[in-house]
Amino acid sequence: MRPKPRLRLRPRPPAPSGVRRLARRHPGALLALFLCSTGGALAALALPAALGHTVDGLVGGGPVPWAGLLLCAVLTLAETGFDAGAAVLTTSTGARLTAHLRTRTTARVLAAEPRRALAVPTGDLTARLTARTADAATAPVTAAGAVAGVLLPLGAIVGLFVIDPWTAAAFLLGAPLLVALLHTFTRRTADAGADYQRAQSVIAHRLTEALDGADTIRAARTGAREYRRILEPLATLADHGRRTWTVYGRAAGQSALLLPLLMLLVLAVGGLRLHTGAIGVGDLVAASRYAALAVGIGSLTGALGALARSRAAARTLDPLLTLDPLPHQGLGPVPGGPGRLELRDVGVVQDRKREGNKDGEPDGKPLLTGVHLTVPGGTSLAVVGRSGSGKSVFAAVVGRLLDPDTGTVLLDGVPLTAMDPALLRPEIAYAFARPALPGTTVEDTIAFGPWTAGPAAVREGARAARADGFVGLLPYGYATPLTDAPLSGGERQRLGLARAFAHPGRLLILDDALSGLDTVTEHHVRRALDERAGRSTRVIVAHRLSSAARADQVLWLEDGRVRATGPHEELWADPEYRAVFRTETDEAEGMAEAEERAGAGADTALPRARTEEVEAR
Repeated sequence: MRPKPRLRLRPRPPAPSGVRRLARRHPGALLALFLCSTGGALAALALPAALGHTVDGLVGGGPVPWAGLLLCAVLTLAETGFDAGAAVLTTSTGARLTAHLRTRTTARVLAAEPRRALAVPTGDLTARLTARTADAATAPVTAAGAVAGVLLPLGAIVGLFVIDPWTAAAFLLGAPLLVALLHTFTRRTADAGADYQRAQSVIAHRLTEALDGADTIRAARTGAREYRRILEPLATLADHGRRTWTVYGRAAGQSALLLPLLMLLVLAVGGLRLHTGAIGVGDLVAASRYAALAVGIGSLTGALGALARSRAAARTLDPLLTLDPLPHQGLGPVPGGPGRLELRDVGVVQDRKREGNKDGEPDGKPLLTGVHLTVPGGTSLAVVGRSGSGKSVFAAVVGRLLDPDTGTVLLDGVPLTAMDPALLRPEIAYAFARPALPGTTVEDTIAFGPWTAGPAAVREGARAARADGFVGLLPYGYATPLTDAPLSGGERQRLGLARAFAHPGRLLILDDALSGLDTVTEHHVRRALDERAGRSTRVIVAHRLSSAARADQVLWLEDGRVRATGPHEELWADPEYRAVFRTETDEAEGMAEAEERAGAGADTALPRARTEEVEAR
């Protein structure tokens, strides 16, 4: 029995990114990191004063100042312990924040309408969900740990003033130059880091494209050209990398020149004050230690650089974290409905709404226009048409993988846009030409869905999809890890079909999901589909004549418009309708010949399905 999803009446409000929001996830750990950093800084600031007082006691010729020596030892151990604790907390808290940010960003992407989420290229999206989230999540940790970097130099300057104002004044002479150095470093590092991340995204996107189209590349023998295309941005990436290291190098070189000069100036003034008797030997020792801590402000460059990279990464995540979830009114499907599907003047355009369009009118190529159709519950509908006619877009709209720009889609009289996605998803099963196969084992893959299908449902679904035969030949059957299961294109399709059959709902949508099956297997799968008559509505994006012939009704699309609807037997009298299947057959045979010549041995329908998927997006 499928579990009842939780009802959510309203979509969550947009969740902006930022250091504050991340900090609220683990306030205890960040507070402990702050305390450790502060404790270490305070111990480091107290140590010069204690050391100076102890030196004065030793130089004075009196008894050995054991109390002072003990205090110095305690302060040294405290500083070491606090620094070690800060290091551990920095690593562990950073890992937890990264995991949280990745989960939250992925959830926002999955909850949004796919057309909005997929506006970001796949490779760039992958880079943002991996490397960018790791960079952005370090901001709260870096900010909490940077307290020591700020407290140490400021406290050291105060210590210099307490010991002798003249030594402090000597240090402050060079402070403006040091502040200017840090400001320039931070700004240039942020710019270089953002450019570097953009170049990485370009490479990731091109690599993902090549992996998705590996069969096509192999068939066309364009591997060398793709290799050059993917690696072309490496020159730009190298330039940005060199610019980043140039910024670091200049900052390090300028710091290496400026900081010793400041230290030398403080010691020179302190030596003169010691010579005149204004300060003692212990004060000079303490002043030298404070001067060393004060010039340590240059260590802030690392923290500032990390914060700059975090900000640049966070800006790339903002478009994902502000994606609106699918709107709804908290409604659910009519209990026990037959799956009656209605489309009322549905229209879809290719592009997202233009940002500068104040009227909010969609802009781009029409993919569907004025589709008006009713599919009785429990019947089957075959969607046919030439490539680019809008078949996959239609399949996405009727299952609410895509919201139409105009018109309404209803399931048993309830608009899809009014239904809570958590209540709608269990009622719709999808199968694709190139299904994703999540899960560790074959059984996990078939069981994956709105609810986890049980072993009996998994095996029943596999039998309906004619997948049980080749699964039984795998080393461990259904327990075989996917990494150890070499699958052809047709076998992957059958696993996708098995997953759809294992999660029965009132609506079953097959988006070219039979294209990789041989004739015998397709016949058995169609019998399994026919057995669902009266129990679920079946929408089948069809390229083969047999799919249209066995459907109760055929929807013929042409350039995104409804050319005709009706039984296949009636439409077959139209020679242009017959030409649709001849065109599709010729295209499939031509691609098969190309695959055979290239020795790819892959499914000929997969590159075409990928092309249609890209066009639909």
